[in-house]
Amino acid sequence: MKAAIHTRYGSPTVLRVEEIAPPSVGDDQVLVQVHACPITEGDRRLRAADFPGLGAVPGRLMFGVFGPRHPTPGTNFAGRVVATGANVTRFAVGDDVFGSCDHSAFAETLAVAEDGRIAKIPEGFDYDEAAALSPYGAGSALVFLRDLAEIQPGQRVLIVGAAGGLGRCAVQIARHLGAEVTGVCSGRDMELVKRLGAAAVIDYQREDFTKNGETYDVIFDTAAGDRFRACRSSLTPTGRYVTVYLSGGVLLRMLMSSVLGGQRAASTVVIGTQELTEDVAQLMAQGVLSPVIAASLPLGELVAAQEMFENDKPQGVVIVRVSDVDRYPRAEGEADERGQPSVRRLRRSA
Repeated sequence: MKAAIHTRYGSPTVLRVEEIAPPSVGDDQVLVQVHACPITEGDRRLRAADFPGLGAVPGRLMFGVFGPRHPTPGTNFAGRVVATGANVTRFAVGDDVFGSCDHSAFAETLAVAEDGRIAKIPEGFDYDEAAALSPYGAGSALVFLRDLAEIQPGQRVLIVGAAGGLGRCAVQIARHLGAEVTGVCSGRDMELVKRLGAAAVIDYQREDFTKNGETYDVIFDTAAGDRFRACRSSLTPTGRYVTVYLSGGVLLRMLMSSVLGGQRAASTVVIGTQELTEDVAQLMAQGVLSPVIAASLPLGELVAAQEMFENDKPQGVVIVRVSDVDRYPRAEGEADERGQPSVRRLRRSA
């Protein structure tokens, strides 16, 4: 089968596509024919060994000190079950599924544990769309907002980095939880963030949200490391500053704010689970989550896809199409357009 390979850390050019032996399927596994994979920030970090904050040493130990321990990258996928192990009861051949894994998604077939981070794709979503709503973004946003921030209906929530992969999901989930959402992004992304459900949008290039006098119950920072001190004037007296960047400084602020009470700093490391993947699938089925796709490129253009993700600041997810199979026939003239964001579910249901 064809698969992406890299034997050293570095820029997208370390990647190449080769023929390798397909995986075998164990008794408790399903074999997925992969049709689409999103490129995520996690993929970029693993390819470049760019482990932030406290993760630098553990990251190298876990994923390879001098080079990647697993040569085939890719951590999120969508495709179809083509074989099942003897003990599998949750899935059957022909089921369309999506999910996440530790590695090896950028390949034509992938073996995944039946009880792993995998769920059936809800009706109405094609492979690209399901891959774009991978558990990496939507699942992380759900944990940070529902479980860590404990958003309640009527609260005011500010999403910093609202146009990014995590931020786009966070805007939609915060709105679903009943919050009044304000997004912070660049001027070019303001209309997109509004379409995703933000009641207000701030162009960070023109306005500093920490100095405009507005206060929020929750500030979810997906774009910087530790801005708790800078954001305190923008929090209500019992507000929470939640950040995805877990560092020593953030840990110290979490400890201090938990002792002192009042405004709190909070962070966590999201570990994907089967339950979390099913939660994302349920939100998709309910129409809560709409994928935003910037471009779909074939596996043979993986380097170009990675470079687009890393250098072009695309307005949406960059999808790698491992095969040319579509779950639903495309409408005549509905070609993929590089650099043009497509909120497909919003467009389809409009």
